[in-house]
Amino acid sequence: MDEWVYPAEAVYERQMLESADPHHHPAVMEELKAEARRRGLWNLFHPHPEWGPGLTNLEYAPLAEIMGRSVHLAPEACNCSAPDTGNMEVLTLFGTDEHKEKYLRPLLDGTIRSAFAMTEPDVASSDATNIQLRMDRDGDEYVLNGRKWFASNAMHKNCAVLIVMGKTDPDAPAHRQQSMMVVPIDAPGISLVRNLPVFGYTDREGHAEIEFTDVRVPARDLLKGEGEGFAISQARLGPGRIHHCMRAIGMAERALEMLCQRADSRVTFGAPLSERANIQDWIAEARIEIEMTRLLTLKAAWMMDTVGNKEARTEIAAIKIAAPRMALEIVDRAIQVHGGGGVTDDFPLASAWAHLRTLRLADGPDEVHKRAIALWELRKHREPGMTSAWTGSRP
Repeated sequence: MDEWVYPAEAVYERQMLESADPHHHPAVMEELKAEARRRGLWNLFHPHPEWGPGLTNLEYAPLAEIMGRSVHLAPEACNCSAPDTGNMEVLTLFGTDEHKEKYLRPLLDGTIRSAFAMTEPDVASSDATNIQLRMDRDGDEYVLNGRKWFASNAMHKNCAVLIVMGKTDPDAPAHRQQSMMVVPIDAPGISLVRNLPVFGYTDREGHAEIEFTDVRVPARDLLKGEGEGFAISQARLGPGRIHHCMRAIGMAERALEMLCQRADSRVTFGAPLSERANIQDWIAEARIEIEMTRLLTLKAAWMMDTVGNKEARTEIAAIKIAAPRMALEIVDRAIQVHGGGGVTDDFPLASAWAHLRTLRLADGPDEVHKRAIALWELRKHREPGMTSAWTGSRP
């Protein structure tokens, strides 16, 4: 990070500006990828030793935090970017030998990128049972019709493949109606309608709206089987939330560092900002919040490793709420200390704020996760024979 990534940030910005293309793939990124691979800092996220270093979630978590300090460069430089990380795990667990040879290996080599197409513009996709894109069987093929949006990474110059979630059987039980398929991004009938800006930012990888019109997909490209879409999504999202949350903690750490440096260097009314009681309060609160959130996230990672995603579901949902919220507060205060400069692109804070605010919607809004946590808690205390913590009486 010190020797390569941080110095490359200004180079990256210059190359992007000179290209006049918001989705340009700058040369410095390939240089960083080559150096990361030379050092063995490659595919660090992958828990399967056959395909990666085989680190546990707990072992990978601090590495994700470090990469989060330069979120636009470091994850991609180490081939640890979302949504590729989740897609690679899906292909590892559920892909055929053909999928692994055609897509997984190039993804692991960093020569192609991928996107995940689940969210739709016409329904509340936070409830995935609402998904409407149709996948109708026609002989040895499925025919896909519908519209997706916020397919992150679909505008990347190297994006070659989509993992698409759609409805194969509308008459099945609610959680057995959806399936996932592997679809090349250049398949006939796929149209990239537009890129969606996020808080006014056009992210290099893009967030695409995609139209599927009579897209024919061989039945062999169905993942795991019909009706397995929800099961696959749960396998995919657990580790992904650890990655997102630890990167958010890295962003918070860098924002706090910038806040302290700025507070020491700026003088108002005869004294540095760092001597003001309210600034000191912000710094102390930030350190406390970072440490608490990190420990909660590491606990979730440890539980996933030791007892599995299902047993860790409360912790996974909790970090999804806590980490972006905590990091947003710290970035916001860092912006305040930077004054007018904080809202410009002269510093990475405004972009970090937009990214973190988006995380409160990505992978499900906070309210969905709070609802799930509450229902699990209520269920525990409604079990027959459970003793009330307050009275010792039977509920």
